[in-house]
Amino acid sequence: MKIEKVFTAQALAKGGRDGHVSSANQVLDLDLSTPKEMGGPGKAGATNPEQLFAAGYAACFEGALGVAARQAHVKLEGVTVEAFIGFGKAEDGGYGISADLHVNIPNVEQAQAEQLVEAAHGICPYSRATRGNIEVSLSTTTNPA
Repeated sequence: MKIEKVFTAQALAKGGRDGHVSSANQVLDLDLSTPKEMGGPGKAGATNPEQLFAAGYAACFEGALGVAARQAHVKLEGVTVEAFIGFGKAEDGGYGISADLHVNIPNVEQAQAEQLVEAAHGICPYSRATRGNIEVSLSTTTNPA
């Protein structure tokens, strides 16, 4: 699929999973460390690619949810999206990731909240990029904020 770019993010990684990442504008400037669960040092104060992906996916999905809500003429307040990115062995013997998105939409009926989450899943660029490539599960709640 070809897209007409309106923005390009740029980041530089040095040293792989135990290195450093920074964005071109220097707003993102982070040390990386492989988690202990993956056989790494799990250094305090460092992040990893899965946490960065989780943060990006959660933020993007909430933005897409806002688009879906506007299209459905629904006002949202206090929404949260929590992304869990799993890392492990894939069926083919290589490594892979999975994504579990927990979306909470307060003050909306459960059925409508689920419809909005499904619509957002169709809109979100991260969801579109992962569709058919990794397992993505969605859970929707309507707990008060």
